[in-house]
Amino acid sequence: MAAWPDTLPAYPLLDSFRETVPNTVIRTDMEQGPAKVRLRTTAAVRTMTVGYLLSKAQVAALETFYLATLQGGALAFDFTHPRSNSAASCRFVRPPEYSSSNGNFFKVAIELEMLP
Repeated sequence: MAAWPDTLPAYPLLDSFRETVPNTVIRTDMEQGPAKVRLRTTAAVRTMTVGYLLSKAQVAALETFYLATLQGGALAFDFTHPRSNSAASCRFVRPPEYSSSNGNFFKVAIELEMLP
């Protein structure tokens, strides 16, 4: 399995990190009384949003990683989880989004899913 490239920052910008815990239950509303809740699955996908400030060369490396190495995001890769610092198997949810910070650096937003 591919790994997050060494040429890219290991940790995202602190103010860009968001993580969503998976919803693993099914909730059914009742006519009366509290809703019934039961476990749907024990293996669910967590989502993370991360952001980086990258140079032009790093943007090119990220695009090569996404398009060539991961076949346009179809393959998973090894990634160090920014919060827990543990190894995680991740996949891109959608292509990276770039916005210009100035002429030489770009803000990059990435949405990942952490596989169980």
